[in-house]
Amino acid sequence: MIKDRITYPFTAIVGQEQMKTALILNVINPLLGGVLIRGEKGTAKSTAVRALADLMPTIQKVKGCKFGCNPYGSEFCPDCEAKIANGQPFEIYESKMKVTDLPVSATEDRVVGTLDIEYAIKHGEKKFECGILAQANRNILYVDEVNLLDDHVVDVLLDSAAMGVNTIEREGISYSHPARFTLVGTMNPEEGDLRPQLLDRFGLVVDVAGENNREQRAEVVRRRLEFEENPEEFVQKYEKKQKELSDKIVEAQNILKSVTYDNKILMMAATLSIALDVDGHRADITMIKTAMTIAAFHGRTQVSEEDLKQAAVLVLPHRMRKNPFDNGVLDAGTIDKILSDNE
Repeated sequence: MIKDRITYPFTAIVGQEQMKTALILNVINPLLGGVLIRGEKGTAKSTAVRALADLMPTIQKVKGCKFGCNPYGSEFCPDCEAKIANGQPFEIYESKMKVTDLPVSATEDRVVGTLDIEYAIKHGEKKFECGILAQANRNILYVDEVNLLDDHVVDVLLDSAAMGVNTIEREGISYSHPARFTLVGTMNPEEGDLRPQLLDRFGLVVDVAGENNREQRAEVVRRRLEFEENPEEFVQKYEKKQKELSDKIVEAQNILKSVTYDNKILMMAATLSIALDVDGHRADITMIKTAMTIAAFHGRTQVSEEDLKQAAVLVLPHRMRKNPFDNGVLDAGTIDKILSDNE
């Protein structure tokens, strides 16, 4: 009998703090629009994504629902809405969050699903064949080498990630279902980049690289070899840290809707976007949403200036207009200087 594969613990990953933070924030608030992780091979990108799903506690779902609807939520698929309208009680079961992989070769129909037009005409009712977005609802949707995916498919993914809904329309017939997932794209910049228009649609972008600190690099290798030698024992060592982080994420999800911000925070976001010559208003909106999520993660219901500054580092670098010689790096010192110059 084949043993269940043991996942490397999220809290055992050495360094890569910005990547881990961006992943956690998107799990707390999937409507941030996803995170794109850019970096060379072997920098724990896919390890972190799968470890994040394993970290999360079980969630309650409607039994028999192909979209995994939340029985206590406010957004339901057409089938669950029909049950509510008919007064039928939900059967409920618990399930772990999963990672749904989207292959680079996926077509639009495979992603969004298909409507059987002939069936609808003959029977007067909609017949929907689920796509990858249906499987991804309330889970993590992982796209490795997202830069090699068809641009139109990336567009569809980013639309659903931002709205939390997938709508498919064919021959005047439409069907919508919840598609509230945590979108994670990874890529190696050496294999080509995303078009700027698509890059802008990702909520957060982080760049990762191998550890340059000798002690940290040695620790990466030591932990990995220890894990491979005895996975069960290694995982047990991190059980307490895993539980603490999991509880912190759940608490943040619960208080997120109570988080508020004042006008000064809005003005700071506007100042940074104008100073860095960022197109449109998506950056400002995402910056505020990210700052609110950071505040929630730290157990606070009021956004602080530091929350906004931390959000800016994740939201703005890939949106800044830059010449070919600019590396697009935005650090805390630059942010402080911009804000102090515009007081």
